[in-house]
Amino acid sequence: MGDEIARQKGDGSFLSWIKKQSTCEVHPKTKKNRPLFVLPGPHLLVGLGNPGSEYTETRHNAGFMAIDALAKELNANYWKRISDAMVAEAKFQGDQLILAKPLRFMNVSGQPIKGLLKHYGFELSDLLVIHDELDLPEDVLRLKQGGGHGGHNGLRSIGESVGADYARLRVGIGRPPGRMEASDYVLRHLQGQSLTDFQIQTSAAVPIVLDCVQYGVLKAMNQHNTKA
Repeated sequence: MGDEIARQKGDGSFLSWIKKQSTCEVHPKTKKNRPLFVLPGPHLLVGLGNPGSEYTETRHNAGFMAIDALAKELNANYWKRISDAMVAEAKFQGDQLILAKPLRFMNVSGQPIKGLLKHYGFELSDLLVIHDELDLPEDVLRLKQGGGHGGHNGLRSIGESVGADYARLRVGIGRPPGRMEASDYVLRHLQGQSLTDFQIQTSAAVPIVLDCVQYGVLKAMNQHNTKA
């Protein structure tokens, strides 16, 4: 069994479920009752992307695609709208996970995430964000704890809304060919084998994310970031 990590109490059906499943302790700093989780890693799992069918099969929606693959793996079939995000709840190793896809465009995705943190009573240490990454080659996925936005508008918005000290899973998409603008590259529709390969890559995020949840971000980082 992993370390028990205390979480801040909040509103909503999720924490109502937690209160039934676990005991509570008083946190020494906040003096608030905090439900106990079994697994040490993040429990709010957010994929970045743009809403709308015209963006569905683009590199910029790598986060959405990874969350969809995760939902399929965990049999999370019911989605509801909370805080301008589509949200599904799933159970993993006895703990409840929140899977989310913001419904605002990438450059303002920080506000839905801020709302979800408040709604579920989570802290930044409970958050894992999955996003596309120009600075990594295709077929490469890398975990990272904290850091800047690196020019990524979604990360910039999150940093402005809630801060930067949260875990990220970066899905490498490589740099655009020739003189193509980065914006055109990330929003270009994928087809045929390129789409199939990208779907395989985003699906590869699933075991990495679940290792983060089960063992913690640091252990998952040491395991997966060393792979070629």
